[in-house]
Amino acid sequence: MCGIVGIVSTEPANQQIYDSLLLLQHRGQDSTGIATADGPVFHMAKARGQVREAFRTRDMRSLIGNIGLGHVRYTTKGAAEREEEAQPFYVNAPYGIILVHNGNLTNTRELSEDLFRIDRRHVNSTSDTEMLLNVLATELQGQITGLDLDPDQVFTAVEQVHERVEGSYAVIALIAGYGLLAFRDPFGIRPLILGRRTADNGRDEWIVASESLVLESGGYEIVRDVHPGEAIFIGLDGQMISRQCAKNAVLVPCSFEYVYLARPDSIMNGISVYEARLRMGDRLATTIETHMDKGDIDVVMPIPDSSRPAAMQVAQKLGIEYREGFYKNRYVGRTFIMPGQAERKRSVRQKLNAMGTEFKGKNILIVDDSIVRGTTSKEIVEMARAAGANKVTFTSAAPPVRFPHVYGINMPSRQELIAFGRKIPEIASELSADHMIYQEVADLQAAITQGTSIDQLDLSCFTGEYVTGTVTEEYLGWVERTQLS
Repeated sequence: MCGIVGIVSTEPANQQIYDSLLLLQHRGQDSTGIATADGPVFHMAKARGQVREAFRTRDMRSLIGNIGLGHVRYTTKGAAEREEEAQPFYVNAPYGIILVHNGNLTNTRELSEDLFRIDRRHVNSTSDTEMLLNVLATELQGQITGLDLDPDQVFTAVEQVHERVEGSYAVIALIAGYGLLAFRDPFGIRPLILGRRTADNGRDEWIVASESLVLESGGYEIVRDVHPGEAIFIGLDGQMISRQCAKNAVLVPCSFEYVYLARPDSIMNGISVYEARLRMGDRLATTIETHMDKGDIDVVMPIPDSSRPAAMQVAQKLGIEYREGFYKNRYVGRTFIMPGQAERKRSVRQKLNAMGTEFKGKNILIVDDSIVRGTTSKEIVEMARAAGANKVTFTSAAPPVRFPHVYGINMPSRQELIAFGRKIPEIASELSADHMIYQEVADLQAAITQGTSIDQLDLSCFTGEYVTGTVTEEYLGWVERTQLS
C-alpha cells in the first residue's frame, strides 16, 4: 500500500502536497516524494524516510508550480533500501510524464519482456510503478498525431493501459504542459477520491487522494470516488473531464483498507472506516459469545490504535469493562508495515508497553484488528502475561489471514502467515494464548458493506479467491521465491 495525492490549484502546490502527505503518512513510511509542474517544467524531490525528515526548506523552495503530486511509500515491489525506487517516476516522452501509483501489478514478468522487446523502453528500477509509467507513455505516444494533445487521446491511452496491465492500481500523473491525469483499476481495489473547492478568483481547484481526510483537511468538498476503470483529466485551466475507460468495470474494494490500512476518520467508496470497524466489533462480540463463557472475561482491551473501535463495541455488547492496558509510543511506526521480520519484532516492545495495574490477576480479552505474521501478537501475549494477566484470550476483528495479498500489501509468502496450514487451536498455542477467536469472513463482509450497494469485496487474503481472475498457483509460487519480505 501507499498514499498518493494530486493537486491542481491557483496557488503554489508544494505546501498543500506536503501537508497532504503528512495526513497519509500511516500508509507508508519507507520513502516519500513530491513533484510539481511550472508550465512545461517539472520539479521533483524524493528521499527515504518519513515526510518530516525527508524534505528541507531548500527542497520546498525548488518545488515551483500550482500543479503537483505526492507519494508516501510502503514497500511491496522494489528494494526498500534504494532511494531510486522511491516515487514519483519520470519519463521524458511523450511530452514528459511524472507518475505515482498505489497498488501492485501482477503481470510484471510479461510487462518487463514486452517493454524491452516490443516497446523498446528501458526500466531502471525493480518498481512496477516505473513499468506502469512506461506502459502509459507507450500507449500515449501511439495516440499522438500532431503537436498538441487532447483528452480523447489521453483516455484512449488509458483504455489500452487497462488492456495491458493486471492487478491493482490507483494512479496520478502529470503531463508536462497539459495537466493532471488520475485513473483507477477496473475493480477499484485501491482507493482514489476526488475533491473540489472554489478559489478566490472563482476558479475550481481540484484534488485526488487516497483518503477523504486529506480533502476535508484542505477545505475541499468531496465530489465522489473515482469510479473503477475511470480516468479523470484536469487541465491547467482547472477544467475537469472524465471517461469510463474499462470494459465491464465493477467495484470490488480491498477489505483490508477497512480492517487496518485506512485512518478511521476517512470515508472510502461511501463507507465510513470508523463505522465499519464498529460493526466489526458488534459481529465479533456475537462470535465470542458462541465460543466462550463471557463470565470468564474480566476486561476487554484493544491493541491501539486501529482495533479500538471494534474493541469498544465488543465490550459494550458483552457488558464487560473496557480498559486501555497498552500504552502506545506514537513515535514508532506501524509495525505491520515495517520492512523486515526482525525489525517488526524489535519494534513491538518499543511501540507498546503493558501497564501492570490493568493486568494483574485478571482474565484479559485482547482485541486486535488482524493477525498477519503473528509477530506482534505473540509479543503482546507475552507482555500481558509478564504484566500479571491470569488468562489471555486473543481475538481478531478480521478472519484468519491464510493467503498472500497480491494487490499492494506486503504478505507475499504463505509460510510467513501464522494462520497458513494451522487450525485455530494451533494458532492459539503458537501465540501462547489461552483462547483464540477470529471474525467470520461473512461477518467481515457484512460489517463493511452494510447500508451500501456494494456486494463484493476483495477478501483474497482470507479466502484465496483473487478478484482479477489472473492470479495462479504458479504466480504465487514465483512471488514467494522472489518478493522481498
